[in-house]
Amino acid sequence: MIIMEAILLGVVEGLTEWLPISSTGHMILVNEFIKMPVDPKFMDMFLVVIQLGAIMAVVVLNFKKLNPLAASKTAIEKTQTISLWLKVIFACIPASVVGLLFNNYMEAHFMNSHVVAFTLILYGILFIAVENCNKNRQPRINTLEELDYKTAFIIGVFQVLALVPGTSRSGATILGGIIFGASRYIAAEFTFFLAIPVMFGASLLKMVKFGLNYSLEEVVILLVGMAVAFVVSIASIKFLLRYIKKNDFKAFGWYRIILGVIVFAYFILIG
Repeated sequence: MIIMEAILLGVVEGLTEWLPISSTGHMILVNEFIKMPVDPKFMDMFLVVIQLGAIMAVVVLNFKKLNPLAASKTAIEKTQTISLWLKVIFACIPASVVGLLFNNYMEAHFMNSHVVAFTLILYGILFIAVENCNKNRQPRINTLEELDYKTAFIIGVFQVLALVPGTSRSGATILGGIIFGASRYIAAEFTFFLAIPVMFGASLLKMVKFGLNYSLEEVVILLVGMAVAFVVSIASIKFLLRYIKKNDFKAFGWYRIILGVIVFAYFILIG
């Protein structure tokens, strides 16, 4: 049963990490119901480190684009790839600083279903509002090369909002990208790349805090969850990039609002 629960959480992580509906929020909510019988400290670490499986999907799908040493690339393309990585690193600064300073406070006060429900609804409304405001506006940034360092940093500032569970890291950064002129596709693509150092850093921090005293069962649970998250993320990323070529994010906004209302109602009824 524990392995089945790890598989379920891996599926949830892979599906929700890249869609703007909050993977952490969904993981917290699912865990409210399945209550995996493991050490709470391990579970806290698992809910973060499982994201490594999801992030490896981005690396695998975009390895050539992200590799500045690819032999098939011209000198200009290699320079553009290095520039992309510099933009990613620059954009990671705000969340890295705030995360290190307030990580313990966030975990103590915001890692609960009520906060998740509120932020699901709030950002669902924001998605619908932003899409309505941008309905007839043409984006000024349609390629990663057109994404300047200033806009990249602003997107990074929006990533700070995702430190609150239920916000959605991809949702916050995609919103920031769209508001400041990026196309939906470029906002989503840059969000994927921005996740690489952020998730590796967050996972490393959690693993250091937990220590190296894993049981065999815990190692198996972690590896199974990561493997499932990797496979499901491949499909999730491909779906989102196809979807946003012809659609906006309103459907995700409505999904967030409906789910948030259901969560509020559920916890009010059970007290």
